[in-house]
Amino acid sequence: MDEELKALRARIDGIDDAILHLLSERAGIAQQVGRAKKGEKIYRPEREAQIVRRLRENNPGPLSGDTIERLIREIMSACRAVEELTRVAYLGPVGTFTQQAVHKHFGHEVEALAEADIDACFHAVETGRADFAVVPVENSTEGAIGRTLDLIVPSPLKICGEVMLPIHQTLMRKASSPQPSPLNGEGANVMPNPINGIQRVFGHAQSLAQCQHWLSRHLPDAERVSVVSNSEGARRAAAEPDAATLGSEAAAELYGLAVVAGRIEDEASNTTRFLVLGKTDAAPSGRDKTSLVMGAKNQPGAVVKLLQPLADAGISMSKLESRPARSSNWEYLFFVVCEGHRQDPKLAAALAEIESRAAFLKILGSYPAAS
Repeated sequence: MDEELKALRARIDGIDDAILHLLSERAGIAQQVGRAKKGEKIYRPEREAQIVRRLRENNPGPLSGDTIERLIREIMSACRAVEELTRVAYLGPVGTFTQQAVHKHFGHEVEALAEADIDACFHAVETGRADFAVVPVENSTEGAIGRTLDLIVPSPLKICGEVMLPIHQTLMRKASSPQPSPLNGEGANVMPNPINGIQRVFGHAQSLAQCQHWLSRHLPDAERVSVVSNSEGARRAAAEPDAATLGSEAAAELYGLAVVAGRIEDEASNTTRFLVLGKTDAAPSGRDKTSLVMGAKNQPGAVVKLLQPLADAGISMSKLESRPARSSNWEYLFFVVCEGHRQDPKLAAALAEIESRAAFLKILGSYPAAS
């Protein structure tokens, strides 16, 4: 048995050496690609999406497709950094779900810039302080993030990618709190820490809304305090023994908090969609989405007429959201996400027809659909 184990470990060592050699070779080729681009942008979302899809489709196991994607994105991140360090602004501070979305999409070999609010994320890219921004746009439980939609209409930035991030909310508090019996949540990964004595629960408004039923059952008398971010809630909870906060397990570790209960979101499939914003959108990747915003003329059936070209072309919509137009009372803008790239002939023709019927039309960007 010892000889068999020794032989297996020797094989692993050989494979590790081969992986190291191949990683070095890949990074060297990435440098050559950077020189060949002669100033062109380093990050190509359509190319990276194609690589991820190909490897997921060809994955023989036993590693999951998600694991393969995470590994290859980190490799691409490291190779991209050999060419040039990518700067990505995100809704901070450190420890937010938006920071997780940055690392899921770009990997960890980036300069992640924590911004105070969504407005600052837009501004960072518009002024050249960052190359890209990652901002939340909608949650599967609570719907659209209005501020993101309002800012994207006048902005020159384009959507060049999207990130789907499962959101698991954790209740945490100061680790030195007195410890009666711990709360064992349904299916939660719970560390021993009491729920007793919690008078306030901090959290971003979206997080509080995503956990409202759980909080009503387990902490009905605790005040719910909305803060600008869950990380700000973690900072405040770390200083207040009778307070707790919502957020990610990463924030608990970062701020030295103990987990009271995990996965307390009301919907197990709770997911937030994030947009990647840059100065240009992406070229066709083979599996794309296009986002647009349009205004209808003030006449009967105007909205139906706007959407009809998409239906006639057999183009599916995955999202239709209305928002008040900030330029005029009682007028609305309609945000649409549809399948396909704006350069696809069918979609290009449909968009041209929509433009002829709309009071206002702006293509927000075409980008690879998230895995």
